[in-house]
Formats: sequence, C-alpha cells, structure tokens
Amino acid sequence: MTHSTLIKNAHIVNDNRIIEADVSIKGQRIDKVDSHISASPNDTVIDAEGLHLLPGMIDDQVHFREPGLTHKGTIASESRAAVAGGITSFMEMPNVNPATITIAALEKSIRLLNSPQ
Repeated sequence: MTHSTLIKNAHIVNDNRIIEADVSIKGQRIDKVDSHISASPNDTVIDAEGLHLLPGMIDDQVHFREPGLTHKGTIASESRAAVAGGITSFMEMPNVNPATITIAALEKSIRLLNSPQ
C-alpha cells in the first residue's frame, strides 16, 4: 500500500499567488490540490493552519567541494544541508580541485552524486 499524506489548510505559494488549500500526497508525488480534501482512514494528516507551503527550491550556485576540498564539505554533507533547507534541484559550480571543466570530470561528479553515501 502506498503511504498517503494529507496537508490541510496550507497557504500554498505558487505562480505569484498564495491560495489556502489542502494537498494530497500519494507515495512521493502530489496527487491533488483542492480547497477541501477529505482524509482517508490511513492518511497521515498535517494541519498547516497559518503556515506557508512552498515548492522545492532550485539552488543555482552549489559548492559541493568534492573532489579536492573535502575538508570543507562533501557531496553527502552538502546535499543533506540542501535538502534540509528545501532545495530539490541544484546547479553545481566547478570550483573543485581539479575543476569540473571536462566531460570526464563531469561524469566523475555524476558518479559521486549517484553513489550511496
């Protein structure tokens, strides 16, 4: 059975406006946004009265520090920090050592990002 979460009474910020609505989440996907959604018996319900709900943010200047500068941070530590701050997408800056300025270096970074941490 897919886990379901219902966020009630949220002030949803999207498309240059704020609406009060409920959000139904099935598994890891938003299933429905509406002014009133009834909870199912197995739903986890979150009352977001007075709270704002924002879409995942994009950080267009990430410094993951790996390779070469891991004394400052690693892909694992910096990506955990990004997720904790609501970041769901990123664009990494090539300020590592060696710099990510070749296809081979980019492929190595992608392998690091996809490896279990």
